Amino acid sequence: MKKSEIYFSIALDDNRVPEAISWRATDAGDKIHFAKAINISLWDRDEAGTMKIDLWTKDMPVDEMKYFYIDTMGAMAQSIATATSDQVMAKKIQALCEELMTHVEQERQQNDKQ
Repeated sequence: MKKSEIYFSIALDDNRVPEAISWRATDAGDKIHFAKAINISLWDRDEAGTMKIDLWTKDMPVDEMKYFYIDTMGAMAQSIATATSDQVMAKKIQALCEELMTHVEQERQQNDKQ
């Protein structure tokens, strides 16, 4: 059986707030990648529930965080369609993403006027 591993490294400041997030994957070579935020969800088979890790660096702008979550939800819509063939659920998630994107864009335009 082939094995693949993903490693995350989180640099914390004195108050334990993330300053830097890096990651690498054994299937992607030795290159180290950097991120401003990570969102990891796991379905724990023993607990039959979701376990989550959400981290972001001090320099992650609020508007980028909103786009990050909209993109994450959009990817979930595609995943649910692929994994379960539940097109209704996928379309509802996609519709919410479109609504949220409109909200964020309107908010950005409003802030640009100020």
